Amino acid sequence: MTLGEKIKKARIEAGLSQEQLSEKLGVSRSAVAKWESGKGLPDIDNLKNLSKLLNASIDYLLDDGETLDEMVMREPYNLSEYGKGLKSSKKNRVIRDKFPNAEIYSLLAYQKLTKGEKIVDNALGFFTDAPFGTPEFLNYLKNNDKRFYLVEKDGKQFFVTVTDEFIETRQLANRIDSKKFEIGNWKFKKTGKI
Repeated sequence: MTLGEKIKKARIEAGLSQEQLSEKLGVSRSAVAKWESGKGLPDIDNLKNLSKLLNASIDYLLDDGETLDEMVMREPYNLSEYGKGLKSSKKNRVIRDKFPNAEIYSLLAYQKLTKGEKIVDNALGFFTDAPFGTPEFLNYLKNNDKRFYLVEKDGKQFFVTVTDEFIETRQLANRIDSKKFEIGNWKFKKTGKI
């Protein structure tokens, strides 16, 4: 499914006409029509606004469809309702509550370094004796609020992201059986069942 098709589908599911969406975004109706027909692309600010207005993540809108399926559900929740303890433990309770009779695998996630980050990482490693890659560590800190899970239920697999505010569930188009895999600009490793 192309970006334009995803925008159109999400717009219709949100109950908006092209005219209504264009008014909310502050762009012309013809701009929305061009995006949906694939004759134009929204800039990054409009992409962010589309994501918020249509309740569809930017990852979903930009994913090429080879790994993730079209079905994306984003649900807000209240983390404080899941007991005491570390956020990671609370998020494990959130995922168990959402998928009570499923096999749930916790995932370690590493964001792939850009070319520039790799150069900086190599330079820092050469000139210092830092035990870890600085850009990799900064990416970890930036994404520390997210927990990732691979869920198997009723013969289907779901890729689930749990942040401090929402749960995002995506059905996988292709089955993942390996311990290590990649989705977009992320590398994942199964760490065990929870």
